[in-house]
Amino acid sequence: MVRFSASQSVTISVPSQPLSIEAYLSEVERLVYALVDASQVEVLSESLFRVKVRPIRFIGLSLQPVCDIEVWLEGKTVRLSSNRCQLEGYDSFNEKFSFSLQGYLVPQPTQSAQKLRGQANIIVSVDLPPSMWLTPRPLLERTGKGILNGILIALKQRLMRQLIKDYCVWASSSSKVSSLP
Repeated sequence: MVRFSASQSVTISVPSQPLSIEAYLSEVERLVYALVDASQVEVLSESLFRVKVRPIRFIGLSLQPVCDIEVWLEGKTVRLSSNRCQLEGYDSFNEKFSFSLQGYLVPQPTQSAQKLRGQANIIVSVDLPPSMWLTPRPLLERTGKGILNGILIALKQRLMRQLIKDYCVWASSSSKVSSLP
């Protein structure tokens, strides 16, 4: 079994708005849509989302991960977790594959401004098919870690762009509605 892991942290400056970032984050589905495009998301319940990740190339294979991600509010912290991820079209591979995603995002007031701080960790363990047994293990590990880091960096960049943009639109439109007589 080969194990790959990656971790990314993020700090985002939050612009001042009429409504708080905590109120925005209490609508947990907004975080999901800030992380991935709506066309990639299927809502399974109020806090459970099926996300179809963009295809990944790994040592000659094209893999299509589909992950069930639970998102919930714990105090002021938004948490996300997934231990279920399937690779579309690779049923026999799925039996030898485990996945774990853990993450959080929490508001942190500072003297000058509000910030969001977060972190995400992914761990993947897999029994390689016989066709990959001859591939040098360091190459497999570097490639796997690179892919996971790439996924987390892409999510981080999208989160940094999309979350603040959506928050500003949400806060402006929500404050107009709440100020109506």
